[in-house]
Amino acid sequence: MEPGFAPAKVNLTLHVTGRRADGYHLLDSLVAFADVGDRLAAGAGDGLTVTGPFAAGVPTGYSNLIRRALSHVGVRRAVSLEKNLPHPAGLGGGSSDAAAALRLVGAEPGPEVAETLGADVPVCLLARGARMRGIGEQVEPVALPSLPAVLVNPGVAVATPKVFAALARPNNADMGALPDWADAAELIPWLGTMRNDLEAPARSLAPEIGTALAAIGGTGATLARMSGSGATCFGLYPSRAVAETAAAALARPGWWVRACTLR
Repeated sequence: MEPGFAPAKVNLTLHVTGRRADGYHLLDSLVAFADVGDRLAAGAGDGLTVTGPFAAGVPTGYSNLIRRALSHVGVRRAVSLEKNLPHPAGLGGGSSDAAAALRLVGAEPGPEVAETLGADVPVCLLARGARMRGIGEQVEPVALPSLPAVLVNPGVAVATPKVFAALARPNNADMGALPDWADAAELIPWLGTMRNDLEAPARSLAPEIGTALAAIGGTGATLARMSGSGATCFGLYPSRAVAETAAAALARPGWWVRACTLR
């Protein structure tokens, strides 16, 4: 992977399987990463500067996960962030940024970062197809076929705590044993039998998610689903060319739409 690239994380599935006494939810999720994302560079000094189309609203102090991650490993660097992903969006952008910063400085923290920095940071450190379980600290690489896709954010933000609060039940079935998929033609039907347990509560808070999913379905996607806690949704397609055509058809004022390949 290109140094400093922070790819968008996409939850192909997201099963909420329990809740610990301390309030952390237990997850079972198949995760892929896109060839679109944010970009970082690090140099001598300290601090964070943010540019890019989604720079507005990104904190530059120690509430930012990049600075918290570097502080966690005892490293000081001046970091510049080109913010290309919408936020909050269910794409793990802040976690992927933090993981990219850790890779830039050569740090390899342990699974404790799931509690100290957030559930998505361990899988974003891997930045390739994986199964994520527990509160995010259990990460297993998974060989995924390339998946041509379109990411669609309908221009709304949903707060993750509110989505979890609206979840009907926290104890749901996990994914079970993962098959060995020879190609996307085998993976996608299996994905259709799985779920994102946060999709229904997120849609209840932001009906625009349902509008985006219906629009994606209308372009002939083989699967349409929400990623993470929303509001970004994705559609899977038989080829990158078909995905590019679908992305053009999905363009709407206020929507962020990108064709990509998930791996």
